[in-house]
Amino acid sequence: MAAKSTRPKKSEKKSSKKVKPATVSSLKKIPFWVGFDLGGTKMLACVLDENYQVLGTARKSTGGSDGQIKGRKKIVSVIHEAIASAGIDPAGLQGIGIGCPGLVNPQKGILINAPNLGWKNMGLTGILTTAFKKPVAVLNDVDAGTFGEYKQGAGKGARSLLGVFPGTGVGTGFVYDGKLIMGRNVSAMELGMIYVPGTHLGSSIPGAVMIEDLTSRLAIASQAGIACYRGQLPDLDKKTRGNLRDIRSKALSAAYNRQEAAALSIFGNSITYLGMGIASVVNLLAPDQITLGGGLVEEIPQLYLTRLKEEVNRFALPSLATGIKYTLAKLGGNAVAVGSVAWLRDQHG
Repeated sequence: MAAKSTRPKKSEKKSSKKVKPATVSSLKKIPFWVGFDLGGTKMLACVLDENYQVLGTARKSTGGSDGQIKGRKKIVSVIHEAIASAGIDPAGLQGIGIGCPGLVNPQKGILINAPNLGWKNMGLTGILTTAFKKPVAVLNDVDAGTFGEYKQGAGKGARSLLGVFPGTGVGTGFVYDGKLIMGRNVSAMELGMIYVPGTHLGSSIPGAVMIEDLTSRLAIASQAGIACYRGQLPDLDKKTRGNLRDIRSKALSAAYNRQEAAALSIFGNSITYLGMGIASVVNLLAPDQITLGGGLVEEIPQLYLTRLKEEVNRFALPSLATGIKYTLAKLGGNAVAVGSVAWLRDQHG
């Protein structure tokens, strides 16, 4: 997740399995929706029934560097494949929800900028309504994931929910009294992009550093790579040779679980800064519940649940921090698809 493009990562197949065509008469006739997760690495389409049960899926590598023209064709193709895999009559399609990495204009249905893809000003609503002639909702992916958790996951029944997903960046979304917190023309809640006093060699503004540069999985991995070079994380170095692309969530959590001093220090500092950032949101919006997700959280859940709560309590006003419920995200890789469809259905009745 760009800061908000963060979400849980899974190993992906490069292309979907081919589905044998069925005759129209043999297809099940039911109403359904398609939730689409447009990721920096992969794109996933989920066919959902009215109870949000997954009927079929299809996925492909996103290939952002291939360009937007190929990208838009691939999106349409994956949706068709998902519907075919579900074995249902395409005429039952009610609408499409799509969650995107980066900034979006939900009102106009435009992906404004997806830094990890290199795509800008892509009119997704126009593309998908032309192809399928059904209502379309376009959301930021973390907004969609948070809304999915609010409607069908860990946050079900909460009045307000803050979703926090540390990954490549730090993605956050906020649902207040059933509505996503967004700007008039653009997605919001860019917690990872807030500056705090401090610096590092990559700081774009000397004397200030973004929270995601101190708290994301990518930030933790980069510091772990330095520790590997210095001989402070020997087991991690043996497994990854200190290669940043190979220092993933499982490898990092293994270093932490071995209680190696360097890993404990890196994670401890990271969670302190993340707690500081979340405390700012608590002081401003006082959420009832905070749901945590992403690869690192899934690998070391108790560390994030307990230590992060301590840090938020340390920096937030006690009267606002007291009583906040902390939970782990439940929907996993389907959160964006479920959330984007749930938001679409709320908007269109």
